[in-house]
Amino acid sequence: MIKNLIITSLLFLVFSITLSAQTGNLDEQSLKNFRDAYSKTSESNKGIRNALTNNDVRKLSVNRDVTGKTDHDFKYKVKVSGITNQESSGRCWMFTGLNSLRPEIIANKELSSFEFSVNHSYFWDLLEKSNLFLEAVMQNSDKDFTDKTIEWLFKNPIGDGGVWNSFANIVRKYGAVPKTVMPETYHSENSAWLNRILSRKLRENGLKLYNLKRINSSTKQIADVKFAMMSEIYKTLVLFLGEPPTEFEYRFVDKSGKIGEYKTYTPQSFFTEMFPDFNVGDYVMLMNDPTREYYKVYEIEFDRNVLEGQNWIYLNLPSDEIKKFAIESIKNNEAMYASCDVGKQLNKEDGTLNINNYDFEALLGIEFRMDKSERIKTYDSGSSHAMLLMAVDTDDEDKPFKWQFENSWGTLHGHNGYLTFTDDWFNEYMFRLVVNKKYIDAKTLKLTEQKPIMLPPWDPMFMQDF
Repeated sequence: MIKNLIITSLLFLVFSITLSAQTGNLDEQSLKNFRDAYSKTSESNKGIRNALTNNDVRKLSVNRDVTGKTDHDFKYKVKVSGITNQESSGRCWMFTGLNSLRPEIIANKELSSFEFSVNHSYFWDLLEKSNLFLEAVMQNSDKDFTDKTIEWLFKNPIGDGGVWNSFANIVRKYGAVPKTVMPETYHSENSAWLNRILSRKLRENGLKLYNLKRINSSTKQIADVKFAMMSEIYKTLVLFLGEPPTEFEYRFVDKSGKIGEYKTYTPQSFFTEMFPDFNVGDYVMLMNDPTREYYKVYEIEFDRNVLEGQNWIYLNLPSDEIKKFAIESIKNNEAMYASCDVGKQLNKEDGTLNINNYDFEALLGIEFRMDKSERIKTYDSGSSHAMLLMAVDTDDEDKPFKWQFENSWGTLHGHNGYLTFTDDWFNEYMFRLVVNKKYIDAKTLKLTEQKPIMLPPWDPMFMQDF
C-alpha cells in the first residue's frame, strides 16, 4: 500500500510538472518544485547568498586569475593630447570625433594643450535633430499612427547619442570653435532634463504637423507652423546652452608662452584654417556585425542628425581584417574613432576590459553561452560608447594581444582616463571603427562602392554611442 502511495505521488508530481509546462503558468506546484530544488543546494549556497545580499556582485566576481596581469605599456602608441570629460551627458561621439583632431592642431600651433567646444557642436546637433524629427514625421504622415516607422519616430524624437557620421555632418556644416569661445554649461554637462523637455515639446509639435499633413493643409501654413516651432526650439537651446557665436576673436599661446595676434574667425573659417585637408570622404566606417553577411555595405535609415546629411553607412568586415587597418593607422600616428560595448567586463579600478575580468559563472553557478551574433540579435550587446583607439601591443610576429582607448570620462576613471583591453575583448565587444582610406587596401576600398543595403532605424545595430 505504501509502495502504491509513493508511486501515485510520483505520478501526480510528474503530471503536475507536465501540466505546468503545458500551460506555462507558475502554479503552486511549480513554485513548490522550485523550492524543493533549491532546498537541496541551500546549505552550499548559503554563503554565496549572504555575500550577494550585502555586496556588489561585481566585486564578488572579480577574477583574481587576471587581476593585475595586464600592463598599460604599448609597442605602438599615437601621440594624444590628454583626457577630456563628457560629465553626465551622452556626447562621447562628439568628444571622440573632436579629440581625434586635437593632436594635429596642438602640433601645428606648438601648443601645450587645446580643447574644442563640445557645447558648440552639441547646440547644433540638437537643433538639427529637432528639424530632422519634424521633417521625418511629415514625410511619413501618409502612414497610420500605429505604423512601425511613426512609432519609432515618436519614441525617439531626440537624444545625445550619435556616431561618427553625425560628428562629420556637424563640423562640415557648422565648423568648430575653441572651448573658451563657447564653454560648457550645467545642462550641456548634465543633459537629462534638457532632453526630456525637448522630447516632450517635439512630440507635441510632431503630432500637430502629422495631423496638419493628414488633412492636406497648405504648404505655406505648414511651413509657417514649423518655422514657429523651430524658433521656439532654438530659443530653448539658447536658454540651456548659450547662443553659438557667428564670429569670434581668438589668439593662440604656444607652449613656450609666446602670445599670437588676435584674429577674427567664423566657426567655419576656424575649422577650415586649422584642418585644410580634412575631408569626410577620406574616412570609412568599418563594422563587425556577425549577424549579417560580411563584405557588404549597409546603411541605417534616419541614423543621422542633419536632414541633408549622411546616414550611418558601414562596411561589414571580420574583426581580424579591421585590426589590420587599425594597426596600420596607429603605426602612422593616427588615432581612430571607435565604439564598443564598454560596460561588458569593464574593471574601472584598474582600467581594463578583459572577457575574464568577472567570473559570474563561478560565483552563481550558472552559464552564459551566447556568442557575439546571438548577443546582438537578442539585444544583450551592442555598441554603446565611443572612444579614441590609439595604441596596440603586438607579439614577435606583430600580432596584436592588447589595445588602448583614450576615454572621455575624466582622469579619475580607468587608468588615468585610459582603458586597456585584450585582443579577445576586441573580438567580442568592439563594433565600429573609422579609418582613413590611406590605411585600407585597394580590394577592401573597392567594396565600399557597393550600393548600401538599407536597414530600418529600429535595427539592433542602430544603438548609438553615448
